[in-house]
Amino acid sequence: TFWVILAQCPLLGRVATLLNHLNLYTILGNLLMIFIFFVDESLHTPMYILICSLAFLDIVVVTVTVPKMVAAFMFDFKAISLNGCFTQLLFHHSLVVSESFLLGLMAYDRFVAICRPLHYPNIMTNSGVVRKIISCWVGGFFSPVIPLILALRLPYCGPNKIVHCFCDHVSVIRLACAETVINNYVALPITLSTLFFPLFFILLSYIRIVRSVLKIANSEGRFKAFSTCGTHLIVVCIFFLSSVSVYISYRIPGSSEDVRMMTSIVGIVISPVINPIIYCLRTKEIWDSCMKTLKRAKLLPS
Repeated sequence: TFWVILAQCPLLGRVATLLNHLNLYTILGNLLMIFIFFVDESLHTPMYILICSLAFLDIVVVTVTVPKMVAAFMFDFKAISLNGCFTQLLFHHSLVVSESFLLGLMAYDRFVAICRPLHYPNIMTNSGVVRKIISCWVGGFFSPVIPLILALRLPYCGPNKIVHCFCDHVSVIRLACAETVINNYVALPITLSTLFFPLFFILLSYIRIVRSVLKIANSEGRFKAFSTCGTHLIVVCIFFLSSVSVYISYRIPGSSEDVRMMTSIVGIVISPVINPIIYCLRTKEIWDSCMKTLKRAKLLPS
């Protein structure tokens, strides 16, 4: 059996316990968001369905990668079978692409709400949003299939240490004992279409949103519109800056491997931790519902 050895990042090794705690906070925080959504019927609207689906996606993302990283950092258990590595690769890439599509869908939701408010109830129905979310997941899980099949066909017989803290496509195919030019050519358009196209769509949507908001005469109305979109923009910036930085770092010779690993951790761990905090603090409806739920459970004084 061919075993893959995950690289050790010295900076991450010092914060392994913190990483483990952040993983726990991510799961609990996002589970709380999902619970609040289900118990409060006033949140059963397209925008909050999208936020709830993002919370669920964040839980799955950290579950796929973080436990193995913690085991490697805390217990020096850095070996993973080749099949296990490809399984992690498949789920990680599928979930990242699904989140990329979902963030694009959330931007479209804000665009319709602000720029086409009269058409919003017809365009963004609850059932329609659920179908669009399912499409994001299906698209995410189909996107890495061809690169994965090509990677599985490669022979692996030489070096077995990847310079990363989890299995991703570029790191794994570098272990192959054969030419990987075809793999790179196939992966490039898929990456561009699943990462940069949603980012371009989000930027275009927000340009239109800003232009519409600036036309609002009432300053209070402008503030409310910007506040609604600001939460989503923070999430978008964290996710896409980390993802694009990692992608570009692989194309720059001599780029720091430790920095690349740390940047990956920001996208995988920090973003899911921050999401429930941001949405609870900046979204009044979620904050009010959270307080009512905690008081009802007698975790806070009435």
